[in-house]
Amino acid sequence: MATSSPPRAVWTGAITFGLVVLPCHLYPATEEHAVRLREIHKADAGRIRHRRVCEIDGQEVPYEDVGRGYELADAGVVPLTERDLERLPLPTRHQVDVLGFVPADDINPIRFAKPYFVAPDGEAAQHAYTLLTAALAHAGAVAVCKVAIRTRERLAALRPRHGTLVLHTLLWPDEIREPHGLAPTTPLTERELQLAVQLIGELAGVDTGELHDEYREALEQLVDAKTAGGQIEPPPMPQPTEDLLAILEESVRSARRTRRNGTPG
Repeated sequence: MATSSPPRAVWTGAITFGLVVLPCHLYPATEEHAVRLREIHKADAGRIRHRRVCEIDGQEVPYEDVGRGYELADAGVVPLTERDLERLPLPTRHQVDVLGFVPADDINPIRFAKPYFVAPDGEAAQHAYTLLTAALAHAGAVAVCKVAIRTRERLAALRPRHGTLVLHTLLWPDEIREPHGLAPTTPLTERELQLAVQLIGELAGVDTGELHDEYREALEQLVDAKTAGGQIEPPPMPQPTEDLLAILEESVRSARRTRRNGTPG
């Protein structure tokens, strides 16, 4: 969904690969349209408001007077201004440092965090921008980088998308949790696996552009019902499959009928 005005750049600096310097800006590539519910007092539905209060004098602090500080081990705090942070002795503060190139499939999707569009900064940067975008697309590669955005240095993957460079920040290896035995070790039969693969083939292809978030619609139905003094029955909870083989066989037949007729089986 397009926004009414272009977003503001969240980072300005340069991409460096080899001896090439590409001045650029980073712009948010996504926006969320979540339904926000207010916090209220259960007793009277009064709205709950959070205030910024100084723990020393107990006074409420206006937003413009709120700063940031680094907490020391002895509980002391060193105040840091925006100018201090701009002078941080960290090269990636204003530089996307390309460390190397890897095949696109080498990066586990679980590590992807937040995407940003990269835009060239000035006419002089456009040639290098176009070249890097085309070279990555031709090689089927992504550039592994380091960059500091706001208050964190992150790993990042730089990749082409429809002629535009996209920078995806990545989670550090120690930020990925291990599943710790969550996956079961139940044995499968060859027939079960064969049917499951067939079902995947029958259900191949999803037009995500036709999908939308239905949470707001469901919430509006709930609000309308409560306003009218009624209630809505929730959908039944799905029940676990007991005869897996029989359900797989019926699922494949149903998917084939749907694909053949263009209507639910």
